Amino acid sequence: MDWFSRYVIAWELDHTLEIDFVLECLRRSLDIAIPEIANSDQGSHYTSPKYTDLLIEKGVKVSMDGRGRAMDNIFTERLWRTVKYQEVYLKDYETPREVRQGLSKYFYTYNNYRPHQALKYLTPAEVYFGNYTLDYFKQSGPL
Repeated sequence: MDWFSRYVIAWELDHTLEIDFVLECLRRSLDIAIPEIANSDQGSHYTSPKYTDLLIEKGVKVSMDGRGRAMDNIFTERLWRTVKYQEVYLKDYETPREVRQGLSKYFYTYNNYRPHQALKYLTPAEVYFGNYTLDYFKQSGPL
């Protein structure tokens, strides 16, 4: 997720807790955009040299939340809470394929059609692909 725009660049789903699906998602993300900083928690996937080396090879600074600092990753945590309560918990998925299809639709809508109050009611896609700066969002008043 691009924190400035809240745009979900890539996501992945797997039925195991192995690292491969995390690395695949990271590779896809880095093919789309290379951030200045990548923030994560200190889970084993994100502290693995397989993960951090991919970031370092691209010149990305690695940032990890400190112990007991869940608020450091608040945008990502809020996204997944929203996904769970507005999509996953409301559906009675029968197969992994249905889950993937449901999440694909959800993230498409989230990125392209769901305005965010913090983004002056623009969608994440409008901000991510637009030419907005932080100053634009600091200005008060109507659009």
